[in-house]
Amino acid sequence: MDGSNVPDAAPVLILLGPPGAGKGTQARKLEEGFGLVQLSTGDLLRAAVAAGTEAGKQAKAVMESGALVSDEIVLAILKDRLAEPDCAKGVILDGFPRTTVQAEALDELLKASGQRINAAISLDVDDAEMVTRIAGRFTCGGCGEGYHDTFKAPVVAETCDKCGSTEMVRRADDNAETVASRLEAYHAQTAPLIDYYDGKGALVRVDAMGDIGAIASDLGAIVSRVSA
Repeated sequence: MDGSNVPDAAPVLILLGPPGAGKGTQARKLEEGFGLVQLSTGDLLRAAVAAGTEAGKQAKAVMESGALVSDEIVLAILKDRLAEPDCAKGVILDGFPRTTVQAEALDELLKASGQRINAAISLDVDDAEMVTRIAGRFTCGGCGEGYHDTFKAPVVAETCDKCGSTEMVRRADDNAETVASRLEAYHAQTAPLIDYYDGKGALVRVDAMGDIGAIASDLGAIVSRVSA
């Protein structure tokens, strides 16, 4: 890996993985265990628009016109967010970058503050098994905790273990045909990113088909290593 970052720079991690690979679940565990902050592109855009920042105003104008928010605006919003105090222990990027052009621009942004991508973690999955996994998943409408009919059912049926809500939500597009299509699109779009970070020595692969706790342990070991 590039050793140009300063020792005290907050670690920056990227979670790569198709829909249903467990990115959200694992990111929450890393937040709780290490004080990292998950930064989702969609959440960042909505927060910047709501806060009325300069970049947020630009994003709002673009979104209201029906166009896609440019990489420049997304990077400006991300730069503002990384400067906030709660990011001091490190961040997990979710949903960005999506292309090698974005990855290169992100590298330049981080370099300016003495940071870099410490690890691009690929949650590797088996596509056929993923179809089964996603088709049975649902979330708590109260707190967002994720569940699955087979792999992670609530202790009390239709009741969230975490907050006690009985409002459970299932996505309409979590069916076999749609999931297979989404997996195919993910692999096509993400393959260049995997090659990009592999070439920089930042790629780490994790088997994401096992037990949630075992995967969390693997990710925790990676975070401990890059934070040392």
